[in-house]
Amino acid sequence: MNGAPTNEAGGRAPVTPLPRRQMLADDVHEAIKALIMDHAIEPGARVSIDGLARQLGVSPTPVREALARLESAELVVKEPLRGYRTTPLLNREQLEDLYQFRLLLEPWAAARAAERLSDEGRERLRAEMGSCDAPRDTTYDAYKALTAHDTRFHVLVAELAGSAQVRQAFERTHCHLHVFRLSYNRGIGLQTLDEHRSITDAILAGDPQAAEAAMRGHLETALYERLLPVSDSS
Repeated sequence: MNGAPTNEAGGRAPVTPLPRRQMLADDVHEAIKALIMDHAIEPGARVSIDGLARQLGVSPTPVREALARLESAELVVKEPLRGYRTTPLLNREQLEDLYQFRLLLEPWAAARAAERLSDEGRERLRAEMGSCDAPRDTTYDAYKALTAHDTRFHVLVAELAGSAQVRQAFERTHCHLHVFRLSYNRGIGLQTLDEHRSITDAILAGDPQAAEAAMRGHLETALYERLLPVSDSS
């Protein structure tokens, strides 16, 4: 019979904890991602599986698994017969291309979300905006929560717009990892959260024009005032 597993008394069986191997793999994945995001492993550098295994005190197996996951996020690339290498930082042309793509999708999504916002969507937006504080440090570990919030917020707006295609297209860019890898500091964190609040206020007010303008302003400010100057100087 389908459904949740039950015990002999007919009650729901306890959930089996994740195996230690999975917990270890996740820990190794996060540790290597932090090394890449903090440039402890430089952009374009060769990645030594054995060296990382020794550094993290684990076997090579979870390191290989972590690198395979990081390859899907385009933080590393596997070269034939040469192993893994970290990907370069986004250059000016790539940044502009990424943000022009986002500008085609996300202002529309914000306006559409404002038009069709439900009570459930209203609560989800409010909960998401209450889930993240501004980082107090400039390491990736401190910014990890903001990176996760940034992704969740933009995915949520696409979901509230009712467009699975927009949501999937956005998620495939992995843009927030690459943007925060390029540059992150406390000022960017505060500005990002303030801009998210402006978008949220417009959507909650049911004002499509204001929501579209707030999202467009957020993306253009991020590109032209925060990211391109950093890209030009790198």
